[in-house]
Amino acid sequence: MKNILCEGTTICYAEQGKGEPIILLHGFCGSSSYWDEVVPLLSQSYRCIVPDLRGHGRSDAPLGAYTIDQMANDVLKLQEQLDIPQAAWFGHSLGGYLTLSAVQRYAERLTAFGLIHSTAYADTEEGKEKRNKAVSTIQTEGITSFVDGLVPGLFAPDHVDSMPGQLLKAKEIGYKTPPQGAVGTSLAMRERPDRLDVLSASALPALLVAGEQDHAVPPARTFTTDRPGVTQVTIPKVGHMSLFEAPELLADAILSFLEHNLKR
Repeated sequence: MKNILCEGTTICYAEQGKGEPIILLHGFCGSSSYWDEVVPLLSQSYRCIVPDLRGHGRSDAPLGAYTIDQMANDVLKLQEQLDIPQAAWFGHSLGGYLTLSAVQRYAERLTAFGLIHSTAYADTEEGKEKRNKAVSTIQTEGITSFVDGLVPGLFAPDHVDSMPGQLLKAKEIGYKTPPQGAVGTSLAMRERPDRLDVLSASALPALLVAGEQDHAVPPARTFTTDRPGVTQVTIPKVGHMSLFEAPELLADAILSFLEHNLKR
């Protein structure tokens, strides 16, 4: 892992492959390791840059609430320090929220983008209450207990039993999330704005990927626009974690999208 300093916060990242740059952003209580099965497939054709987001993995986890814009700025700073004028961003879940923040504020820095099991909607009132409950659980019971409760619900029901190795890996990545990082990020997600108009009005090519059995972000909350330039892909028999449940199908979707939308 390499690292950069962003406004006093160290952001760690991995890099693999050559070609047009793509930035891969992980979900909540994840890390760059979420993409371990996907990067080898993408890096044969593209330069993959995979950061640990603020509050996650090996990156710093400052105390206090974060914002989605702040977390996106870390990634933009990384892109700048790597001297990459433009890149395609693909964000899983939380990573998708960061991606939309960048699309809204710095569209000229992106060539295309993808939301992977993510949504442009803001949290509902019920969703905000779940964020509050997450903060309470992390603070009172610890990150291990929280992750043990979180991860199984992210997989398709059948995969909870049939993919014990993938489930365990996702949990072990989650256990390494600093508690204050999980808390700060929960608060960022709770306060994020609705960006449906950003997704529907953007002129950038966009890939929307949903899991057929995703209960965390159902397909209807991902497929909110069919404007020109949008590609919609449903991955069958997976939940919220196609990176673990069907990495080849996810990689195929990303590669096909890039092949059709990036000028090589």
